[in-house]
Amino acid sequence: DEAGWPDVSILAYSAKYASAFYGPFRDAVESTLSGDRRTYQLDPANGREGVEEAMLDIREGADVVMVKPAGPYLDVLARVAEVSPIPVWAYQVSGEYAMIETAAAAGLIDRDRAIGESLLGIRRAGADVILTYWALEVAHWIHEGRTLS
Repeated sequence: DEAGWPDVSILAYSAKYASAFYGPFRDAVESTLSGDRRTYQLDPANGREGVEEAMLDIREGADVVMVKPAGPYLDVLARVAEVSPIPVWAYQVSGEYAMIETAAAAGLIDRDRAIGESLLGIRRAGADVILTYWALEVAHWIHEGRTLS
């Protein structure tokens, strides 16, 4: 803002954990990155670090903070949402999507209910916005008056 960019928002990937749940996306885009992302992504065993990183980003001027992945880190999401004075977004990543789609395709779960429950859980944990692969589909459900539960 002080540099003359008051209309530019900053989304900080504050709590981005080194997660196996990114795998399907990386495979789909044929990622050639090598090495261990744990050198720059957060340790999955350390929930406090995600909260600390979010607070640091807020102090540095972020307009929105993000927790990624969403589902496996609902505890971190809830803790960040509890202390954040700015919006908290959650990213439901490809592995979360793939688990539900695969289980539903195998007839093991009710797809629509599982999608709804996963999104409700993320919202209940405190996400103001959820980035999800089902965004357009769920938007149609909501437009049609369907509930997620």
